[in-house]
Amino acid sequence: MMGTAAFHQPLASAGCDLAGGVVALGKFDALHVGHRALAERAAEIGIPFLLSFSGMAQVLGWEPRLPVVAGCDRKRVMGLWSHYCRGIVPQEYNLDFAKVRSLSPQQFVEKLAKELDVKGVVAGSNYRFGYKAAGDVTDLVRLCKEYGLEASIVNPVMDRQEVTISADVGDDGSSRERGQVSTTRVRKALAAGDLKRVADLLGRKHRIILNLHNSVQSGNALTLSISNVLNQPPCMGAYNCIVGPQEKFDGNVSELLLAQLKIDASQIEVVLEDKTLAERVARFSTIAVEFA
Repeated sequence: MMGTAAFHQPLASAGCDLAGGVVALGKFDALHVGHRALAERAAEIGIPFLLSFSGMAQVLGWEPRLPVVAGCDRKRVMGLWSHYCRGIVPQEYNLDFAKVRSLSPQQFVEKLAKELDVKGVVAGSNYRFGYKAAGDVTDLVRLCKEYGLEASIVNPVMDRQEVTISADVGDDGSSRERGQVSTTRVRKALAAGDLKRVADLLGRKHRIILNLHNSVQSGNALTLSISNVLNQPPCMGAYNCIVGPQEKFDGNVSELLLAQLKIDASQIEVVLEDKTLAERVARFSTIAVEFA
């Protein structure tokens, strides 16, 4: 099994101030094009925030697994989204699921309005909220009106390949998907090693983050445990990619190197052109791997 240390890391800090902002509601694990559409609509109304819940999997007893996007890479993706959000980089805000799961739909909207002081709310047309998912978007629009919030409902971004997933079962065990882009579809495409499809669903090339702690260099290759990967890699196989130090990947082209990534059940091997390049990469503590 892959390591799950990153699973326990919060997706984002709850330290930012939502007052006057517009919150897009969702889980936002994959940060795919459907999620981006919510952020884009929020930016049309005001300052966009992604509001999700921390600790949901633990409280509901879901099996721990790696996120689609590493926690340390989410800020970069938000930066990419600024192009669609009037030049504004969306921020993220997490609510502790254990503390809000018992709220009724009305209590949840009241919290947004009175405690968090938001200006507006954006959600997908299949969004449900409140205790036992009792509220739907009709309730959301009605309650937002009662509390003086602007509400906007966004139609789902559909999967262009029109591939039907068996039962369309979502990450939370629901079956509300009907052909739209979803985290479930991203995960299934990764599990199939279909990185072109993954890129279509995400709206960007997939990138994984590797911690090189205890990696072993031999010739032109670095070998590390599968537990050193911080987010979901594709299935076992060999992939062409670009590697570089995670903190400099997007700013220093000279640090980027062509490589081949070999993945099996227990380890990952990063194969460079020669021994010198492998030695160079081995000096980094963390590298980003972007698939071609």
